[in-house]
Amino acid sequence: MLKNLRGMECWIVSKSDISLVNPVSTCLSSRVHYMVCELGFEIKASHAISTILSDNGEVYWRTITEHVQYGEPDHNVDYVRSVRSLGPLCESVHLHLQSLTMKQFTDQFVMWFQWTNCSEIFIGMFDTLKSPHTATMALNLMKLTSCLERALGDVFFLIGKDCPFLLRDLLASQELAMIFGQSVMDVLRVFIGSPDGLNLRNILWHGFASPQEIPVKYSSMLLFLTVGLGQVLKNYLLQTASTLVHRPYIAFTNLKELHVFSDLNHELFFLAEELVIKSSIVLRTMLPFWITALTSFRQNRYADCVILLLPQLENGLRLLFTTVNKCPSRLLTAESSSLYTTFDEMLAKQLSNEKVNQLPLVLGEPAMEFLWDFLNHQEGPRVRDHLSHGEISLNDFPREIANSVLAFSITLLCRFSKDDIAIIKEHTFLKPLMSCADCYSSQFHPIAKLKKQVLKCMKSLNLWSHLPVLPEEQEQVQEIAGSEKDIAAVACGCVTADILSLLQPYLSPNVGLLGDPVNSLLTEELLIELCNKHVRILFCPRSVLEIVVVLRQISTQCHQVLCQVISTCETRYKQWIDKSLRSRQRHNYLRLRRSIKLLFPILQLILILITLELINIHTACEKNPSEYQQYLKFLKLILQYAENLVSYTSPEKNKWDETVELTHKALIKIRTFLEEQLTLVQLAGYSPHM
Repeated sequence: MLKNLRGMECWIVSKSDISLVNPVSTCLSSRVHYMVCELGFEIKASHAISTILSDNGEVYWRTITEHVQYGEPDHNVDYVRSVRSLGPLCESVHLHLQSLTMKQFTDQFVMWFQWTNCSEIFIGMFDTLKSPHTATMALNLMKLTSCLERALGDVFFLIGKDCPFLLRDLLASQELAMIFGQSVMDVLRVFIGSPDGLNLRNILWHGFASPQEIPVKYSSMLLFLTVGLGQVLKNYLLQTASTLVHRPYIAFTNLKELHVFSDLNHELFFLAEELVIKSSIVLRTMLPFWITALTSFRQNRYADCVILLLPQLENGLRLLFTTVNKCPSRLLTAESSSLYTTFDEMLAKQLSNEKVNQLPLVLGEPAMEFLWDFLNHQEGPRVRDHLSHGEISLNDFPREIANSVLAFSITLLCRFSKDDIAIIKEHTFLKPLMSCADCYSSQFHPIAKLKKQVLKCMKSLNLWSHLPVLPEEQEQVQEIAGSEKDIAAVACGCVTADILSLLQPYLSPNVGLLGDPVNSLLTEELLIELCNKHVRILFCPRSVLEIVVVLRQISTQCHQVLCQVISTCETRYKQWIDKSLRSRQRHNYLRLRRSIKLLFPILQLILILITLELINIHTACEKNPSEYQQYLKFLKLILQYAENLVSYTSPEKNKWDETVELTHKALIKIRTFLEEQLTLVQLAGYSPHM
């Protein structure tokens, strides 16, 4: 259904449909709203700070843990009673922290934040307690929870091996209970570790809570608890003579691929501020988050910008999701027994009731591919996951990613504006942005990665034509060529020609003799042309992805062969010139040069076959199970050949003569499969002129 949506305006929802939902004053369900905004204020009591904190800055954990309530007879945490009891304690802690100067705070507490490996985040949070700006306070709380989660994961590895991915599971682990004590972990679970508790981390990171809905005293309490955790940890490390090791942060690579849109300018920022107010997918209660995100980008605080944007992007898409799928109740936080409506479900093909999810149809392929690229694909940046779990250094967050996320968000604000979209889209500064968004294609889906691998292989293969050649090489190569090997090489050439003729109906007419230097350029042009063809990537069936995995493995092995040959050839040539090669090594080098002429057209052929199969990959769904398994077996045969080729051409083995026999056997099997018309390109009947 998504096949014909690329580059088209996919707005099938009227503005009035969305505006009906816009008056919503909160995205918290009644139970969650009561838990977060009211429950902790029901008991009017005060606690002397001296009962919670000693004069020398020691946190009295026993006073805090005594307020955690447990149910009968299972002795599980009673979250409602615990939040109600802890409320006044949080208020006392908050008032105390507010009474401190920055110097007093740092002198007494800064050393206890060092175990988190990001003390500046916690100090920055204290700075906002004095005169809290609600959006900034919520931002700092999100940063605190991600840093705290990362630090707790580091602590987990003191005695554990497989750190849980979810904070909920991490806080419930026996490993952390052994280090900090179960009662201490229960306190944390009340605040951030359970959907039955305050669940502050999740309701913020998933865009449910507006800035004014998070009581500041809970931020103060989490700051205070982090101090107490540092003190408990220090005692544990001294007792066990252990050392806490911090895992390295994840570094984004290939920033060029992530820099999707042109750099945002001041005019676009002014326009964005207008769009935020006019957009149908921005709830009025969430406006402070959007404005603060824009300000953060202008101030070069790129991590802050994206941390604020992603939950709001999720909130806006959830508003759209609930509208087009006619399930308005799912705009709110779910009860603890249900899952929240998050990106995972909103970007899925079907709803939980197996009905077709309408949101992908509304957004269209380009927008969906962008969201999957930046949020979900395993080889993509997975920005939200890495940020929310504290896996990225906030000080070194790339501008390129922030620019792309913000620019994409602006295009969505525009598409779902309350004003005339046609007029807005033609705005001088907005038009290039919208055009870029409409043309976006995936960079990180396995199919997109395979296309890049093929072109990378072809470029490496073309380098073979430019490898240095010895003046006397041609004559000496002929001297070492045995008649039997020559016959085998000629046989390989004949089979290669047969295979090419079988593929010729699916190729451009000017692609002829493989291995010819001129034709090599034509082959590269062909591969570029084929790789530019659109292949549907959203919601690929398992069978399609399984084939892509094997094709990628083949191209990876081919590239390894290409690199090995280039490296060996350049090294041996230099050694030959320097006269440092022994007789046997010279002989092997000449065999290598002879093998290049054989392997060059074979590797070209494999790259062409991979690409033709790729652009027809969805035809695999037409095969019955038996045919599908037969096809997979064929691909794995090519993979086995490529793997053996890697071994034979390695510097350690140098089995250049053996590659001839290996190649001949593989080519015969490939020809047989093609003669039986069993490839995807043959099944689809693809023509280059289609």
